[in-house]
Amino acid sequence: MNQRKKTLHIPVWIGLSMAVAIAAWWMLRPAGLPAGIVAGNGRIEATEINIATKTPGRVVEILAREGDFVQAKAVLARMDTQVLRAQQAEAVAQVRRAEHAYQTAESIVIQRQSEQAAAQAVVSQRRAELDAARKRLKRTQALAGEGATAQQELDDDRARVLSAQAAVSAAQAQVAAANAGIAAAKSQVVESESIIAAARATVLRLQADIDDSELRAPRDGRVQYRIAEPGEVLGAGGRVLNMVDLTDVYMTFFLPTEAAGKVALGSDIRLVLDAAPHYVIPAKASFVASVAQFTPKTVETESERLKLMFRVRARIDPELLQQHLEQIKTGLPGMAYVKLDPAIDWPPELEIRLPQ
Repeated sequence: MNQRKKTLHIPVWIGLSMAVAIAAWWMLRPAGLPAGIVAGNGRIEATEINIATKTPGRVVEILAREGDFVQAKAVLARMDTQVLRAQQAEAVAQVRRAEHAYQTAESIVIQRQSEQAAAQAVVSQRRAELDAARKRLKRTQALAGEGATAQQELDDDRARVLSAQAAVSAAQAQVAAANAGIAAAKSQVVESESIIAAARATVLRLQADIDDSELRAPRDGRVQYRIAEPGEVLGAGGRVLNMVDLTDVYMTFFLPTEAAGKVALGSDIRLVLDAAPHYVIPAKASFVASVAQFTPKTVETESERLKLMFRVRARIDPELLQQHLEQIKTGLPGMAYVKLDPAIDWPPELEIRLPQ
């Protein structure tokens, strides 16, 4: 009999609980909205961020758990960097080899410049010899015209002039060769500089990849999902964690054409969540769609479904969010009340009430 009585009491208690819940909702709901205020239903959302890999690799460590609050630049996970570090060591060695080649090329330039200076000095010497030979030939020609010297001596002086001219030409050719050697050596210097720059850039790129192997939070937020586990091999762009930016929380809802046309950016909005109807959260209109769309399925009445609706976003003040980070939960349904007429006051039931 006692067991039967307990069984009979269960539906009674369930019915009483439902009646109390309905009564509480009825007492806390805004009683008829005054003119200039419209309402729409929606859900609390936040900007989602995927913490993903930049390059393929193995997950070594995940430091964050689902539900953790994280700060910007905090390390959330680490990827294996052994291959990257080996490649970086190879690139560093290439830098050193290129620097050695650069020093060698510079020394060759100095050597070629010395050879060019020596060749130029030989040219000057051969020109002096040519000038002396021409003067001697001129005197010999004068003496030969007077019959004061032998014809053989005149022929010898002419041969000396021709030989001196050939020597000057040979010395000038050596100067040209030295100049070409200098140009070639300088091109090797430029090439070495380019190789050094490329090798250093490779080192920096690999260091950037190593730094990116530490997956950091781009901003303050809360970890929502842990998608990968240590030991898994992921491709480029593989997701490890999913987090929400708790400084960018908003509710998206829909209003009919006649109401949406009166909503201005920055209009005052009050949010009332189904899970906490005793709180009224202030917000501002941050977005109003410029193109109408069909009413989503969350609008229940058939007559409203036939109308075109405009999407509106109500953004909660980031400073207010910072004060209540622990209470923020995305996905909660609720109502958004928009004040279309700035001159009217909010009714008492929509005055701001926040958790302490």
